[in-house]
Amino acid sequence: GGHDVSGHNPYQLLGGEDGVRTLCAAFYRIMDESPEAAGIRAMHGESLAAIEEKLFEYLSGWMGGPPLYARRTGTVCLTKPHQPYAIGAAERDQWLLCMERALQEVGACDEVKEMLREPMFRIADMMVNR
Repeated sequence: GGHDVSGHNPYQLLGGEDGVRTLCAAFYRIMDESPEAAGIRAMHGESLAAIEEKLFEYLSGWMGGPPLYARRTGTVCLTKPHQPYAIGAAERDQWLLCMERALQEVGACDEVKEMLREPMFRIADMMVNR
């Protein structure tokens, strides 16, 4: 597919597939290494590879790229896979902190960060189940 330079969705602003993959890798590495994120890191298995791939697939479609997650699962429901975990405001904020740092690390422009701040919070807030 041709690269649409006029497109100003987060997917394109982050650099397409490679950019979003890099963001997801940074996100989970930061989660893995940050003492502040120990609470949510403990909810994940030893390896983060599978969940990193899922987040990539989800964010791809969510940010305006190919809807890989929906294509694979037939849905974009995120609350169900998170139900087994007790997620409160603290966990939500840990997740958002990791994402903020990941965006910082991959050098996302202010425009992208601004675009994502509210919707990212809304998604994370929807996962809160206690």
